[in-house]
Amino acid sequence: MLYQSCLNKHDNTMDPRVTVNFVCQRCLHPIQLDPGFSHLNEHTLAELALEFDPSVVDKLVPPLQLTDSGHHPHGFTLVGESGDTEKTQPLKVATGLYDLVSSNSDIDHPLCEECTDALLDLMDTTLSRTQRQAHMSQQPMTLSLGLMLFNQVLTSQLQLEEERLIKELAEVESEQDAAQCVLEKHEEEKARLEDEEERYWREYCTHKSQLTAMEDENRSLKSQLSYTQNQLERLKKTNVFNTTFHIWHSGHFGTINNLRLGRLPTAPVAWQEINAAWGQTVLLLASLARKIGLKFSKYRLVPYGNHSYIEVIGENRELPLYGSGGFRFLWDTKFDAGMTAFLECVAEFQQHVEAQGGQAARFCLPYRINKHCIEDPNSCNSMSIKIQFNTSEQWTKALKFLLTNLKWGLTWASSALFSSTQGET
Repeated sequence: MLYQSCLNKHDNTMDPRVTVNFVCQRCLHPIQLDPGFSHLNEHTLAELALEFDPSVVDKLVPPLQLTDSGHHPHGFTLVGESGDTEKTQPLKVATGLYDLVSSNSDIDHPLCEECTDALLDLMDTTLSRTQRQAHMSQQPMTLSLGLMLFNQVLTSQLQLEEERLIKELAEVESEQDAAQCVLEKHEEEKARLEDEEERYWREYCTHKSQLTAMEDENRSLKSQLSYTQNQLERLKKTNVFNTTFHIWHSGHFGTINNLRLGRLPTAPVAWQEINAAWGQTVLLLASLARKIGLKFSKYRLVPYGNHSYIEVIGENRELPLYGSGGFRFLWDTKFDAGMTAFLECVAEFQQHVEAQGGQAARFCLPYRINKHCIEDPNSCNSMSIKIQFNTSEQWTKALKFLLTNLKWGLTWASSALFSSTQGET
């Protein structure tokens, strides 16, 4: 804090030879000591020597001589050290004094006049504020006693309120414990319900999947049932015999399933076709008899394709219904016997059909059968079914009449079958 300066603080003028030893500890402006510091008597110096350590002032920097540099109003130039001991001794005394004052207060010294005035104003303000606070603290005793009584009453009320609140707190804590127990039970119930819900949804999804599958299967079965019923209705309305055995004609020939039955000189039908036509004819009559429950008295029809035949009941004898051609006079009479036996079976079937129903509803076949002949009621002509001693035209015509009777019998059986099916339905 020890400096040397040549600045005049009041007018900011520069004295080229003025020596300044101290600066203000607040504004750091250079200051000069009062000349009285240089004329202290011996007793004063002795008293000051007892207050501070002389070794401290050994740190004092000897004053330096400064001169103006001439370049700036505040410029300084170091010109050398002064070795005057007489001038140094007052500085040591002043420095010790300032250190003593600074150590006994919160303010560092020295201070310039302006900083000292500002510090004094601040101290006056602080003193005034302290006095006002002291004055305010010295209120009348009555007010203090009132406050004391008020505080005692308030304290008592607060104690009662505290006790009440403690009781309420205990009750609330008890209720909280009870609520916590209820909450735990509810949590357990919630967990159980969640488990049951999860199990329910699993079962629901399983049953839903099964229901969907069963509904699909049900719809499929309904579709199949509807299709089957439609097919059944169509089959019920279908004449099975007419579909299986189609009897028609082709010129002079009667046909069954497009197979000609007969032979003419102008149309030599192959015997393979004739034999196949006989096989279809035997199958038709056997089917009709079985359908209406008719058993022939003397014969049993054996459908066997183009080698069909008739068994004579009780004689262990077979009559063929197929031929192989050859001379008419050398023809095996078994074929004629077989056709005659077949015609007798047709006659029994005709009698059974015509015997059904009353007189008004009687069903009659168009051609009458007399032994081995078929009679035409329109011309009263009789055609034999045998080949021997017969013409091809007569034999072919007799076979055509035979198929016509079977066609009528087929129609009657189909009608009867349809009526019985409708009645059962």
